[in-house]
This record gives sequence, structure tokens and C-alpha cells, in this order.
Amino acid sequence: MKVTFNGTGTSQGVPVIGCQCEVCISKDNKDNRLRSSITIQYKDTSVVIDAGPDFRQQMLRAKIDKLDAIVFTHEHKDHVAGLDDVRAYNFITKKPINIYCTNNVFKALKREYHYIFDPAFQYPGIPKIIRNKIDSNKDFTVKNIKITPINVLHYKLPVLGFRVDDFCYITDASFIIEKEKSKLKNLKVLVLNALRKEKHISHFNLEEALALIEELKPKKAYLTHISHLMGKHSEVSKTLPENVEIAYDNLSIKIE
Repeated sequence: MKVTFNGTGTSQGVPVIGCQCEVCISKDNKDNRLRSSITIQYKDTSVVIDAGPDFRQQMLRAKIDKLDAIVFTHEHKDHVAGLDDVRAYNFITKKPINIYCTNNVFKALKREYHYIFDPAFQYPGIPKIIRNKIDSNKDFTVKNIKITPINVLHYKLPVLGFRVDDFCYITDASFIIEKEKSKLKNLKVLVLNALRKEKHISHFNLEEALALIEELKPKKAYLTHISHLMGKHSEVSKTLPENVEIAYDNLSIKIE
């Protein structure tokens, strides 16, 4: 299984518009972060988790010319704002794209993209989509990829992380109950959000993310959904435990 980090930034991305901090003006490409998303490729199946406002740019950069599905963690704009660009895949395959989401996310998508789902607006050229419902307490399958939802909280908003075999991706979390933590045992790779060093109301900060990684003990962990307030990639990396890295855009890893 190959996992590519399409984006590793927070909702504003990095650099932030108008900001002149040392991170935002850094010449290190690892400090440039599009909105958070990954692509999972297994055998002949390609699945994107979250399609934010940088979705088109991310797919072009990673050369993802085949896409089987998009799986959504939650309904915030930085995770759903690129859905219209699935049209390109519709044109290639002559088929609708499957999306997987909870009822809450689907309600938001219908509001944001009313022209996709309202029969009154159907015309050639709009995105063609098949919605598949996620029950947050049940596994589901995208072709040959079995996915286990992980229920987390983004302050008070329910968000889903996803486990595939010995890999798990969790973004936009600030709290995970013990029952859900039990689903995170014996991981080879855990990807976890760590917004910044200072405490935040709806995201793990660096200290909290590292504490959870130490508790769960994956063989390897990557930090994502990074703000410019975290500090420069090269400097923060020096302070991390041996099995923890800050992910960066277009990083690809293989899980065997």
C-alpha cells in the first residue's frame, strides 16, 4: 500500500496570505503546505481522503490520473471545497465518482453543491457522483480496500479517522475516547494532526499529539495538519522522537 500526502497544512495553508513570519517566507519546500489530504493506492485501487480547495493542484502534482473514490472525514470547507473538480475523472472514465461520507457530511455537500444533487440543475458538465453512506461504527469497503472508521472529536464536531490494515489517518482531532483508541493498536503507521505548539480548542497541539503517539505506540508516526505557528519543518524535526516525523506535501510512504 502506498500513501501520498497530498497536503499537510491547516485550513489556511502555509504560507498564509499576507504573513511574513519565518515559516511563511521560508525557502524550504517542506514549509509549503496545501490543505490536508492523502491518497491511498493499493493494487489497482486509488482512494483520496478529503478533497479540499487544493484538490485539483494536488492531483496534478501527484499525477493521480485514476481515482476510484473520495472518502470524507468531515464537512469543513478545507476538506470538501474541491469536490467540483471530480469532473475531470468523470470525463476520463465516463462514469460517476464514488464518494463515502456520513449523513452530516452529505447534508453539507448538498448545501454547498446543490447543483450536483438537485435534479432541477442536472445538465452536461456537472460532476457525476454516487454517494455511499458511512456508518461510523461499521467497516466499509472501497473495491479491495477495507476501511475502519475511527470516531474522534474536533472540539464538539464528530470527525472520522480511517484505518486501513496497519495504517491509520486521523486529522482535525482534539479528543479520542478510549473505545476508539482500542481500534488503534498494533499500527505500523499512524498519521495524526498536530496543529502547533500552543494549545488549541479543536486540534491536538504538538505536546498532545506526541503524548498520544507514546500511548498508542505505533512503529512510525507522521504529523499533519500543520500550521505556520508550529515553526520551521527543519527545526521542529530535530526535537521529535526517533519514530516521529512531520509529514510534508508530496511525501510518499509504503506500508507492507
